[in-house]
Amino acid sequence: MNPQQVIAALRLVNEVAREAMNQGHHPFGAILIAPDGETVLMRQGNINTVNHAEATLIRVAAEKYSAEYLWQCSMVTNVEPCAMCSGTLYWANIGRVVFGMTEERLLSFTGNDAQNPTLNLPCREVFARGQKAIEVIGPVPELEEEIAALHTGFWQKQ
Repeated sequence: MNPQQVIAALRLVNEVAREAMNQGHHPFGAILIAPDGETVLMRQGNINTVNHAEATLIRVAAEKYSAEYLWQCSMVTNVEPCAMCSGTLYWANIGRVVFGMTEERLLSFTGNDAQNPTLNLPCREVFARGQKAIEVIGPVPELEEEIAALHTGFWQKQ
């Protein structure tokens, strides 16, 4: 994905996260982008603390598309995928992950909120333990404040 595609995808995924938040869920979203770097194949908002947007999207994608095809795709998420979502992405064979804000930055908003006990384990560390060279793009400083704005408002209301 080129820088313009990354920014466009992150803005879209932030809207998916906003939709999830407006439906009473945590403000996380994920989209699956086709190999062309632009076509949105799937989109998913957060469901709950176990059914994260990323893991839910990835599980459905793994049923729908071949591993070979998914290796050429990108999963885009507003916040760095947690260890569970990173592992799911790894096993589904998605070749690239793009995120706007780190899990560590998320922790500064959630604190010790019982609904999101942030697991500060960078996705790059999870992938480094595997045998696949998954490309990671993120965080993206140009959009970090836009993404952070959803979390600032949400977690402070809790």
